Amino acid sequence: MAASFAGAATTTSNTVVKHIPFFGPKPTSLVTPSLLLSPSVLKFHRILTLKRKKPKLAICFVLEDKTLSSNSGGGGGTQLEFPDSIGEESADQISAAAAAARVAEKLARKKSERSTYLIAAVMSSLGITSMAIVAVYYRFAWQMEGGEIPYAEMFGTFLLSVGAAVGMEMWARWAHEALWHASLWHMHESHHKPREGAFELNDVFAITNAVPAIALLYYGFYTKGLIPGLCFGAGLGITVFGMAYMFVHDGLVHRRFPVGPIANVPYFRRVAAAHQLHHSEKFNGVPYGLFLGPKELEEVGGLEELDREVSRRIKLSKNL
Repeated sequence: MAASFAGAATTTSNTVVKHIPFFGPKPTSLVTPSLLLSPSVLKFHRILTLKRKKPKLAICFVLEDKTLSSNSGGGGGTQLEFPDSIGEESADQISAAAAAARVAEKLARKKSERSTYLIAAVMSSLGITSMAIVAVYYRFAWQMEGGEIPYAEMFGTFLLSVGAAVGMEMWARWAHEALWHASLWHMHESHHKPREGAFELNDVFAITNAVPAIALLYYGFYTKGLIPGLCFGAGLGITVFGMAYMFVHDGLVHRRFPVGPIANVPYFRRVAAAHQLHHSEKFNGVPYGLFLGPKELEEVGGLEELDREVSRRIKLSKNL
């Protein structure tokens, strides 16, 4: 029994020594169990074991909902309750703040757009007016260089300028109904929707009307004779109508820029109200014209509605 125990111990010790060559003897030497259990060997083994095992630290957090309360019968304690309305009020406040921010941003954008369009309108109006005045002056001065005053040509120029301005109202009325609300609705539709930006696709029609005016003015300015004088007058009338249309339609009706005292002219108030009824489509789109819009409403029995719209716009302007 003792022999077998000694043999087993010897075998085990030899195996350990083979795996730890630092402190064990040579493989050929004999190691006794008392040597393996000596204090120095055990101390060195503990040091090696501590070096191999690295300490680890784990922190755990446990979240638990607690009600801050105490028993009512245990000393008169109080209970803290948080009603659900606090969360709802906070959500309402956030929504209100977001809505106010959106409104402020929209107002700032509208103000910037109005300023941009006002600058464009004033610069174009002053530029076109000054060029028209200079062109009329030089053309008449050029006609009178020979000493004779061409009364017929001058009268024709003046007559065609007035006739072209009135004719443009008729043209705009027809084109508005037959073209803009028909085959060209994909462009004119931008004018019947909330505008995003200072300009809209419908503004292209103003450019198309300016092309023949420029062509007629150019031909009439550089050519003498009665026919060129009539062409010059026609181009001048189209230009005057375009400027008036811009201030009344874009400025007074749709408030794209301030128009000042024009808004206080009684007939222009009726013109603006009539065009507003066109956008409401209460009379199937009537009126399609601008300056003769009140007359169109009278033809379809819309004067009563026109008067109410005028009163509404007056009250709105006072509240601004």
